[in-house]
Amino acid sequence: MWRILRPDATAVLNNKMARKSLARYFAVMQDEKPAKFMVAKKLPAEFSENDSTEELWQKHAYLTQEFYKIEMQIDTRQKSLKEMQTPEKSYLDLKIEIANRILSSCHFCTRRCGANRFEGKMGYCRCGLEITVSSIFEHVGEEPELVPSGTVFTMGCTMHCKHCQNWTISQWVEKGEVYKPKELAKEVDRLRMNGCRNANLVGGEPTPWLQQWLETFKHVNTNIPVVWNSNSYYSPETAQLLAGFVDVYLLDFKYGPGGCAEKISDAPDYWEACAFNHLEAKKHGELIIRILVLPNHMECCTKSIINWIAENLGAETRVNIMFQYRPEWRAYEIPELQRRLTRDEMEKAIQLAREANLVNFIT
Repeated sequence: MWRILRPDATAVLNNKMARKSLARYFAVMQDEKPAKFMVAKKLPAEFSENDSTEELWQKHAYLTQEFYKIEMQIDTRQKSLKEMQTPEKSYLDLKIEIANRILSSCHFCTRRCGANRFEGKMGYCRCGLEITVSSIFEHVGEEPELVPSGTVFTMGCTMHCKHCQNWTISQWVEKGEVYKPKELAKEVDRLRMNGCRNANLVGGEPTPWLQQWLETFKHVNTNIPVVWNSNSYYSPETAQLLAGFVDVYLLDFKYGPGGCAEKISDAPDYWEACAFNHLEAKKHGELIIRILVLPNHMECCTKSIINWIAENLGAETRVNIMFQYRPEWRAYEIPELQRRLTRDEMEKAIQLAREANLVNFIT
């Protein structure tokens, strides 16, 4: 059915620019290479609960370098994943241990609120200890290379975008359903067996649930690429834990360097965090960037974002310039957000991308 609804999802398999920028993703999707989490489970890690957090981070930094060496050996068939023994403790286990410690003074996102989630404290995102899911389904509305996408929408968010289209999820209007990691892993396996090209971790926002996601993929048995579908407003520590776990970073680039992020989404320092995380994503995985064009934000946001991408990530970066904006939730509180885009604004965004020499963008 999805082939009828989304013929571009089939055509993209022969798109040279998409395949070039997402080469490893395509290989994992077609079971020619293993997903990063599967490699991470095979990389031995020596650590104990008595190690200090600083010691764990030092070991993590070393093993991250080792991970990419081994991944390269596997990709070039110098080493076989199947022939590698499963260690008592792995690089993925080390990530889980570090993430577990972060839960006691939460700083997965840029806010670094320090909530002790073990004591039932909840920060800005209102996420607790048990991952809470809104829905799990085969999504046919994503970028063509992702469709059909095995999406898992989790509750809560680290930002409060006044125009949020998923506000019932991000703001906990829905109750959601609690999952244990092993239960959620079975759902991920089911999505893959049903033909999904990837596991799309989204929300809300996946960032507050990073520990639970790492734990979940310890129990996933199928080879499925991990897509981290995020607002990009996460901490450097989260960026480190995502390295060697995420195959494709599907990152929003929402606002320019001015005050728009704080005014519209209550997200101070968004530009700095977002820029850093996009650079880290390019370093550690493959990248698709989403730019939601907002009414009357062409110069302050869209233009700044497009030019930064071209200058810092390269003209061949896969970019989705999105014209789907519509006033939702509390958008009426921001005068310029009370309407949809005009045709002129859409054409201007495309013109800006062409002037920046971006050659791998879609709309």
